[in-house]
Amino acid sequence: MERKYAFSWDLLGDIEKGRPNLGNTTRIEVYRLMQFTFRDIIEKHVGKEETDKIFYEAGQLAGSAFFQHMITKTDDLNNFVNQLKAVLRELGMGILRVEQADMEKGELILTVSEDLDCSGLPEQGYEICTYDEGFISALLENFSGKPFIVKEIDCWCTGDRTCRFSARAVNQ
Repeated sequence: MERKYAFSWDLLGDIEKGRPNLGNTTRIEVYRLMQFTFRDIIEKHVGKEETDKIFYEAGQLAGSAFFQHMITKTDDLNNFVNQLKAVLRELGMGILRVEQADMEKGELILTVSEDLDCSGLPEQGYEICTYDEGFISALLENFSGKPFIVKEIDCWCTGDRTCRFSARAVNQ
């Protein structure tokens, strides 16, 4: 099947050439405007469960590409986490903290504060960071070589002031 919108890192373009005056920055409202309007329209077409699957899968695609282009491959968990913390902060994506990690069991609990998706939003009574779940799962899989399922367990939109994620390796 021929695809019109197949993702590649090259689609991010040459920012210096394309935005010589505005550069690589914009406001969070612009990102959220795009994300939440996409969510709304997709949900109208395919329902909320399928929309969440789509956002999780898109997060996985982004997380894999992000790992390949922004992280130097390492076998050391501390090195990986430190790289990830630094690049997420540098890019203004959020402040990562690992609360628990047992890679032998394939279990982690981590938080992302001041994240792009929900920090500062009104309480909704449900978690909304489905894209982030997929993003984190792909990062962990690319690091470890094992697939992970990631679930948000605390969210700004449920009254917490950080997003907390549970990550578990899939038994193969």
